[in-house]
Amino acid sequence: MTLQDWFLGFAGASALEWIATLAGLLCVGLLIRRNIWTWGLGLIQVTLYVYIFWQAKLYADMILNAIYIVLQGYGWWAWAQHKDHTQEIMVEWGTLPEYLLWIGVALVGAIGMGWLLTHTEASLPYPDSFILSTSLVAQWLLTQRRVFNWAFWIAVDGVAIGVYLQKGLYPTTLLYTCFLVMASVGQWAWWQRYKAQLTPSTSS
Repeated sequence: MTLQDWFLGFAGASALEWIATLAGLLCVGLLIRRNIWTWGLGLIQVTLYVYIFWQAKLYADMILNAIYIVLQGYGWWAWAQHKDHTQEIMVEWGTLPEYLLWIGVALVGAIGMGWLLTHTEASLPYPDSFILSTSLVAQWLLTQRRVFNWAFWIAVDGVAIGVYLQKGLYPTTLLYTCFLVMASVGQWAWWQRYKAQLTPSTSS
């Protein structure tokens, strides 16, 4: 792919894709900071991507974002119930069996959905299905404030970059490249937050 191909791809992107991209970047930035308003921006992003992915025939991604619409509301509610005395969102470590279970769910879901989509006109059914199943797992762990939700997002972002690049969704490819970096930062930031929770406050 030449530099000219990249330029034409960005120039030809729809306004909706650019708006969704910006909303996504702001959303993840707020997630890293554990800001509850991330769920409002997320709602804008995922609603737009339902239409964008429908146009691209990435049906698993379209379904994923439709489900996200419901999870945005749940996530907002769940986070609001778990604040400390300073109104900071608390995070939880999680257990190894819990994470192993969710890895299995993500992989089985990817294989099953991928097989179903091979019987349709869907594009890239198995990678697209991996994005769907693993994103749902990551999103659930995020609503539950688990520290290692970010590890699942890192796996999603790595696959998504390749899928969206192949489909010519250049702003979205850029978005998920940024997501990959931001997820790594988020993993570190939430780990630091968890350690801070374990340290007794010295304030009176």
